[in-house]
Amino acid sequence: MQPARIPLCIIQGATLRDTLRIMQPTFVYRAITSIAPTAPVQITCDHGLSSDWLAWIQDARQMPELNREPRRQHPHRVEVVDAATLEINAISATGRTPAGGELIYQPPVDLSGASARMQIRAEFDGPVLLELSTVAGGLTITGPGTIEREIPASDTASITWTKAVYDLEVEYADGTVHRYFEGPVSVSPEVTR
Repeated sequence: MQPARIPLCIIQGATLRDTLRIMQPTFVYRAITSIAPTAPVQITCDHGLSSDWLAWIQDARQMPELNREPRRQHPHRVEVVDAATLEINAISATGRTPAGGELIYQPPVDLSGASARMQIRAEFDGPVLLELSTVAGGLTITGPGTIEREIPASDTASITWTKAVYDLEVEYADGTVHRYFEGPVSVSPEVTR
């Protein structure tokens, strides 16, 4: 499996905080039983998600902005309301009569008992400039397929380089290691006033 190539931009002197999602390669398809005309829009289906995740919707009628194609368009961020309800905060269905469709998502990778580590280097075989991990800090596994990444402002303020590369690996309890992410790193210099 090839790692996802995702650029990372660090703003010097600012806290970097983001969420990384690790998905299985297979897709899950769930029929939508109803779409509430609410703001934000709520979708009823037997979704099978245990926490907030990323998903696509296809073939919803009377609301084309809900429809997104897997592999061609970015997924929606869906919030789990309960076992049968999802919410998409970015879309309002007020005054509309949407219906039908299918929810599609790639299930999260099970990260139970796993650890994660990320290294930033001047080049892939160069010395480590910055390291984050679930052991030493900076990375936290917060749920299935979900890693929170944080670099404090004090650490970004002390960066003296402007370009680098990174990789992020997960080590599972059985010793298996997968590199899920890699890419270029750019640093936006702090503006002095």
